[in-house]
Amino acid sequence: MDENLIYHPVARLEHLKPDCPLRVRIGAHDIAIYLFDGEVYATDNICTHAYASLVEGLVDGDTVECPLHGACFNFRTGQALTGPTSVDLRTYPVRVEEGSVMVGLSA
Repeated sequence: MDENLIYHPVARLEHLKPDCPLRVRIGAHDIAIYLFDGEVYATDNICTHAYASLVEGLVDGDTVECPLHGACFNFRTGQALTGPTSVDLRTYPVRVEEGSVMVGLSA
């Protein structure tokens, strides 16, 4: 566990739905929260190719497709899967405590 992380509560687990990511802001960070196979994941919400909100894209399994130019990312790893980008998304550590979804950011 990284001692330099501060975990921020962003949502209640019961409010998350598969295939329906949630957009949250923590300071200057624009983050997308995903629920997949009972696990919660967090990535940057903005596509690495062009300014587009990934929560408005199509979710299929553990991938999200950018609504602007169709770049696909694995939201579990952040890996860019298709063009027009080859730049991965930043991912964030997530933990769930007593039903509260919390995202870790560097202190």
